[in-house]
Amino acid sequence: MSTSNPPAENHDEATWRVQHRGVNDGSDAAVALAGVSPEQIDMQQLEDLVADDSAGAIVTFNGRVRNHDDGNAVVSIDYEAHPDAGKVVERIARETAAGSGACKLAIVHRVGHLEIGDIALGAAVSASHRTEAFNLLEAAVEQVKLQLPVWKRQEFEDGSHEWTGSA
Repeated sequence: MSTSNPPAENHDEATWRVQHRGVNDGSDAAVALAGVSPEQIDMQQLEDLVADDSAGAIVTFNGRVRNHDDGNAVVSIDYEAHPDAGKVVERIARETAAGSGACKLAIVHRVGHLEIGDIALGAAVSASHRTEAFNLLEAAVEQVKLQLPVWKRQEFEDGSHEWTGSA
């Protein structure tokens, strides 16, 4: 028996190696769209905006208005934005896209009146490989949630309401 050949990889190791062979080249993703809008967010439009022939992955996020918050039944939400909110989303998009290795990013936050189930924050990212797509999507969403100057007024089922300063 020859000992000159290395031992064969097990199936899981070989599969992981093949699926993770892509390397983040450190390139900047193009920002296809970034801002705030009073219009309903069209997730298909965001996905279409980031489509790219070099992309092997497109990932999306749609943050929806839910029917509860901290034990209270929510009826609707109104978002009011600082006049510079759109510029803040644009800056966040550029900063998170820089060096991400992804292809394209689109991200939009709603303002105005939203009902249960409406999309409040929509984002889409394309990349050659899923890791870069997921990483950029998470970074962009988290930074918008942390930095966007919007105020949220939640209407509760009991007729009360609450203002918070977060997206």
